[in-house]
Amino acid sequence: MPADAPPEFHLPDEEVSRRFGATLGHALRPGDTVLLDGPVGAGKSHIARAAIRALCGAATEVPSPTFTLVQTYDGPECEIWHADLYRLTGGHEVDELGLTEAMGRDIVLVEWPDRLGSRAPGNAMRLTLTIEGDGRRVRLAHAPAQILAALEQGTNS
Repeated sequence: MPADAPPEFHLPDEEVSRRFGATLGHALRPGDTVLLDGPVGAGKSHIARAAIRALCGAATEVPSPTFTLVQTYDGPECEIWHADLYRLTGGHEVDELGLTEAMGRDIVLVEWPDRLGSRAPGNAMRLTLTIEGDGRRVRLAHAPAQILAALEQGTNS
């Protein structure tokens, strides 16, 4: 991979994807926003669920926010917001959910981030997931150095 290419990770199965999500969760800090992009079935919810459980405890119930749009959790340092914006039709609906206030303050995980439009923070980390055989490929953009280092170490252990 060229030096200027975005970092990528191959996740060959659900267990490796879960560990990737848990490693991501442990590396997140208040103010971090993660945009999870990819087609239906790419593993966005799976990675978000693992990140939330890493922060809130393995027994934490993490339902998909497909119908509620947003689920919040009490994390150790701040609230954790998990949003699924698939059903939104306009950016004004994002404001009604309170997401714009949470971004930059809490940990925010957003599925279907294209629905944010201009409300997507410029410093948000983007995970683009693609289906690759039985596994997934994750490409990162705007990943802070400490998160990238944690993910690289976590996938090599």
